[in-house]
Amino acid sequence: QVQLVESGGGLVQAGGSLRLSCTASGLTFSNYFMGWFRQAPGKEREFVAYITSRGGATVYADSVKGRFAISRDNAKNSMLLQMNSLKPDDTAAYYCAASRLGYSRSTSGYDYWGQGTQVTVSS
Repeated sequence: QVQLVESGGGLVQAGGSLRLSCTASGLTFSNYFMGWFRQAPGKEREFVAYITSRGGATVYADSVKGRFAISRDNAKNSMLLQMNSLKPDDTAAYYCAASRLGYSRSTSGYDYWGQGTQVTVSS
């Protein structure tokens, strides 16, 4: 069965950094586009970033451009999100997701989801 497992969340001061990881199993990882999404309490799940199946291209939400970096290592079935210059508005549960049909900025474009990891940024 397909599993996506996120880790690396925690509590950090504004201006600090965190690195999230997502490890996949039960799928041919290199066949999937991968994305990061986040969801704050009372808000819709929103797009953060995605990366193509071979890692050749990345796309970011405007709110995180220049601060976050998405990457993947297909040999390890893993994906990373490096988050720098964190702001209180970045506070959310962060989810990794896998899409076999192609890139998407919408949650509906993804086939599999992890359970999330909490990121809290204090002011």
